[in-house]
Amino acid sequence: MSISRLLVAGTLVGALALAGCSAGAEDPEEEATPAPTDAAPAAPEADLDGLPDIVAVVNDEEITLEDFTSAYEPQLQQASMMQQQSGQEVDQDELKVQVADMLVNSALLTQAATASGIEATDEDVDGVLKDLATQNGLESVDDVIAAFDEQGIAEEDVREDAADQVRIDAYVAAETNVEAPSDEELREQYDQMVEQSKQQQGGEGEIPKFDEVKQQLADQAVSQEQNAAVEKIVTKLREDGNVEIKL
Repeated sequence: MSISRLLVAGTLVGALALAGCSAGAEDPEEEATPAPTDAAPAAPEADLDGLPDIVAVVNDEEITLEDFTSAYEPQLQQASMMQQQSGQEVDQDELKVQVADMLVNSALLTQAATASGIEATDEDVDGVLKDLATQNGLESVDDVIAAFDEQGIAEEDVREDAADQVRIDAYVAAETNVEAPSDEELREQYDQMVEQSKQQQGGEGEIPKFDEVKQQLADQAVSQEQNAAVEKIVTKLREDGNVEIKL
């Protein structure tokens, strides 16, 4: 499997959760599907009619319709769940473009990481799967493997995807230089957060102390810097590579 499902942010996490493979769901097949209501309309079916067998080509690597569908369907369910509160319908044409872009970016990063010679050990792979278990309320790597097996995804493919994730993380870390923010920068972020909170709440409500949210603000700042760095890397890879999206 050349395109890693794990590399599409949130796709597999959402797939596991929506499939009922979290802790406490002993038998997903026995879980009742809630009846649609006016407040929570049923998720739309994936409209894949007319899509080509090869959705995109990235430096001679093909992204097949099967690859695309595996990523698109969970993303459609997530998007539908998020938009139910507003009553808006999901724009599937727009979502298809977004998913295709995610898969292309994942392929570019995987290719670049592989070309750099970065290797992933069994311990590294287990670390990724342990993190995935934690995100989904599962207790072990075996539980993750079993959950994916129920979705028709073989353990070999899951581990291959996790290895790709390890390589990409290492590649991005090597290509970027993201530094933790200073206390002064964090204090400035905190003051802005306090001011926004006061405006939104009309001066009411309890505002956490700086020390209580300092680490959260630091993590958020680092994450934003990393995302911006990855965008720059992907933009350069697209410019230097040969990408064709056939939607």
